[in-house]
Amino acid sequence: MVSVESRYTVFPSEATPNAKLYSLCEQIKLPAHAPLLYVYKPHPDDDASTFVNTLRDSLSKALVMYYPLAGRLSWIEGARWELHCNAKGAQILEASCKEHNLDDLGDFVPTHLVSQLIPDIDYDVPIEDTPLLVAQLTRFPCGGVTLGVALCRGAIDGTATMRFMSTWAKLARKEILEMTPYHDRSVLNSYKDDSVSYDHSEFQTPPLWLGPLGGRDTNVVVALVKLTDEQVKKLKQKANNNNNSTNTTPRGYSTFEVIAGYLWRCVSKARYAGNSNQPTRLSTLVNCRNRMNPPLPSSYAGNTAFPTVTATCSFGEIMNRPLSYAVGNVRVGLERVTGEFVGSALCYIAKEKDMNRLRYNIHYPAPRVHKGPYKGNPNLFVVSWMNFSFKDADFGWGKPLYFGPGFMDSEGKAFVMNKANGDGFVVAIALETSHMDAFKKYFYTDIDQGFPISKL
Repeated sequence: MVSVESRYTVFPSEATPNAKLYSLCEQIKLPAHAPLLYVYKPHPDDDASTFVNTLRDSLSKALVMYYPLAGRLSWIEGARWELHCNAKGAQILEASCKEHNLDDLGDFVPTHLVSQLIPDIDYDVPIEDTPLLVAQLTRFPCGGVTLGVALCRGAIDGTATMRFMSTWAKLARKEILEMTPYHDRSVLNSYKDDSVSYDHSEFQTPPLWLGPLGGRDTNVVVALVKLTDEQVKKLKQKANNNNNSTNTTPRGYSTFEVIAGYLWRCVSKARYAGNSNQPTRLSTLVNCRNRMNPPLPSSYAGNTAFPTVTATCSFGEIMNRPLSYAVGNVRVGLERVTGEFVGSALCYIAKEKDMNRLRYNIHYPAPRVHKGPYKGNPNLFVVSWMNFSFKDADFGWGKPLYFGPGFMDSEGKAFVMNKANGDGFVVAIALETSHMDAFKKYFYTDIDQGFPISKL
């Protein structure tokens, strides 16, 4: 068990702008927090008991630069919100786990004990009282520590989060900062087109599960699966061999395209129960900073992660066609997100009268959005955390030996991350308990067996 022993509110160390920020992109996000877990091995030259003071002092300085994170969201008309930079502060929790050591956590699969290393956010209080940033320092008897960080998705995306964490860590190490964050949310809104010129299927109701759930165990379980560089190379060779595919590609498929397509195929096979006509699609997020014309500042500190989806396919198509079919659909979904597409999406969001409808469709079946009974999910949501600079989060305690999601409770969601040792990739994935064993079987055997055709 993890017990929280102290709780601190951390304010900016200097006066900050009292502004109200509004971004169309951020309206489609959940007002929930992304759970990040950093793990640090024992450091022989430092006293862990003073680490929390270092975190508090450096965070107070970081919040001067990243002052929106010390603010609060506030509801406005149409289930929208604005970010009020009112300097109400972030929070740091000090906790201990006296019954376990870091080695007991294995691969840090984000369930059970590991989830207790992430701050528990109370979503029953008004949104105006919910901190956008809460961090939890947990000490272990072995001398190691974990830093669980909860950052509101409605205020910041993954790219900006990594820059914020790097800034916080540099201040803790008393180093010179090189980049000033850019906070003007109106710069993204200015790209809005005059009309909706694209078919924004990403905002429409996703394919639903056909037929009954069949009494299966629909509880959600999380697993970490791994791919070596050599296995990814083999997947790329298979996907780029289009002899039996109608897909053509002017360049080789990217690592993310191949891994996402392969996951989609394996998940569809695991869920398959004779329902070859079951519709399915894959969703992901695209960082649009460099896709705009002109590009957004690289230091833009808001959320520019726009959703995109593949065309709706069937289980039969994903399972029985070559791997390049699934991978090619992923590529088309990614390449459709141009600057013009984003401008049309912003217009679509601006015209929407109730943002809860969009959030419901984008994030199904996220528990914090869907209060009703689970009705099954034939789709997959894959998020890339590849190439995130998590090793920059060195607060003077050394580089983290692990970084990943602290918990996952959305069925059909996966995170793709680089292995800490640099050889290959790790995928954290949440599926129904009744599907996980079959998924692991297909994930680890299909590469070596040459992707056998399923018999429908």
